[in-house]
Amino acid sequence: MRLFSAIYRAVTRWLTEEPVNDAHPMSDFSKLRREIRSCDVILVEGYSRVAETIGSVTQSRWIHSALYIGRLHDVEDPRLRLKIREYFDGQPDVQLIIESQLGMGTVIRPLDTYKNRHLRLCRPRDLTYEDSQLVLKYAIHRLGTDYDVRQILDLLRFYLPWSFLPKRFRSSLFEWKPGGSTHTVCSTLIAEAFGAVSFPILPLVKRQEGGEVKLFQRNPKLCTPSDFDYSPYFDIIKYPYLEFEGSTTPVYRLMPWHGHGVLDDEEALMYMEAKMQQTMPDGAEPPPRRIDSKEHL
Repeated sequence: MRLFSAIYRAVTRWLTEEPVNDAHPMSDFSKLRREIRSCDVILVEGYSRVAETIGSVTQSRWIHSALYIGRLHDVEDPRLRLKIREYFDGQPDVQLIIESQLGMGTVIRPLDTYKNRHLRLCRPRDLTYEDSQLVLKYAIHRLGTDYDVRQILDLLRFYLPWSFLPKRFRSSLFEWKPGGSTHTVCSTLIAEAFGAVSFPILPLVKRQEGGEVKLFQRNPKLCTPSDFDYSPYFDIIKYPYLEFEGSTTPVYRLMPWHGHGVLDDEEALMYMEAKMQQTMPDGAEPPPRRIDSKEHL
């Protein structure tokens, strides 16, 4: 048993190891942490081995999702605050998220965990304060739940265009009882939490005879992080790193576009050093001179 546990931990580290990424994050984390609200879903772009596999199958770079709790005092129920304390012993003013991670299970971590990653916020539209507390309650009660590795394998099999076995054969995806499983994954945890208050993500919409419309909740085990991005019931909140507030000049005119010799060989395959005005059609007016950000400020 010890040998199996050691092998499992080693494989988990190998699968989840993130390569060193020196690129500047595309989102302004300082703005994000100021504006984020309880029950916002945080999508995380990933580059680990398991992330590459999930991304290639789901056709999305968003390979992980986390639910924003807020600070400890943002949780209204004192019993839930005590439960959070069982899993997080930091300062009460730390901004917290709840997530399910391979190798860790369902845990509480600081929002700062992802400060150097490319993030996107998905905000549930018109979610009431009372229901937001119920969403948090459901998720917090799942703390300590193990990560469901089998569900990930079954989900990959479900999304593949081919399979040696029927997609339903011995699959855990269709053995679902709300809150009854002792294992979960990141998106299922969040989908179940929103499902507890009947908040839709990507429901099936069916029009009955006579024009009556019926909605059916999707199986939470089939939910992936990108579903929150696609959902028409979640607003997408972005915080670009460069903004020039108060300027009458269009923002894109003020951006400090490139310079020669800055890109390495790999970056040069994907990005251009040449000035765009060099490729302007004959007779077309080039854009005005870029205003240096320091000069503007």
